Amino acid sequence: MTVSIGDELSAGPRRSGFAEWNRFAAVNDEFVPIHMDDEEGRRAGYPSAIAMGRLLWSYAHRLLRDWQPGCRILSVSLQFRRPLVRDGLFDVRARVTGLRSAAGEEVVDLDVWIEDEAGTVLAPGRASVVLP
Repeated sequence: MTVSIGDELSAGPRRSGFAEWNRFAAVNDEFVPIHMDDEEGRRAGYPSAIAMGRLLWSYAHRLLRDWQPGCRILSVSLQFRRPLVRDGLFDVRARVTGLRSAAGEEVVDLDVWIEDEAGTVLAPGRASVVLP
């Protein structure tokens, strides 16, 4: 697959709620009340429970692996600026910002972000992958 600066990626809209959060919490021992209980989310000032940051980070990894199966992810960073609320519609997106060669490998640099259904960026970040 040819990769060019400006290429845009999208995981496609999806919802993430209690079923996904419960599985993630079970595997990662992350049964934190603000992530599991709507009332705790409201007490913290949100409309409901909010997604775990590490779960959102894993969705960014999945986007990259689905885009380039067999790639080696060098780095992914996200800044959690706004919460994803339970059952909120969101998309994981990325844009290729750079192509370079390092130690004989093709490296792709990307802006990556998670946005809600209104297009509000919840978590902007960056990623670098080595192409397979």
